[in-house]
Amino acid sequence: MRYFLILLSLTLFPACSQKKETAQGKWIKGTEQEKLEIIENQFRGFDNTMVETGYRYQELFWARQDENWEYADYQLEKIQKAIENGLERRPKRSKSAKHFLDVTLPEMKKALAKRDTAVFNRNFQVLTNSCISCHAMERVPFFTVKTPTERQSPIRR
Repeated sequence: MRYFLILLSLTLFPACSQKKETAQGKWIKGTEQEKLEIIENQFRGFDNTMVETGYRYQELFWARQDENWEYADYQLEKIQKAIENGLERRPKRSKSAKHFLDVTLPEMKKALAKRDTAVFNRNFQVLTNSCISCHAMERVPFFTVKTPTERQSPIRR
């Protein structure tokens, strides 16, 4: 046992004293400010937020089709979180998103709580219209949102 502990300590201690390099971080160069700007650039603006929101919008729709209400709840929460995170990066979008966050999403949450397909469908159309309205306010009305017709995700109930 004693020899085992000696061998173990000889193996572990050199590993602890080695200088650790940051994983995949060598491309982040410059002053601290420049490094922050590089990282911010990787997070990008609101476009990544909209990619995530679009994906979760589709998943929300298909969750209702499956009557997988828990998954629908999850997707709605993630839509809200994605938009809130996006607004931290791009606060100038807050005015357009206010109604969506303060009214549309809470109403959708209430609709999901009812576990009623007809109520969901009405509120999903309001959600869709709210997306279209926000895009118009942001001067990108050509970002047209429509109810999904083809399922892309493998998640099923």
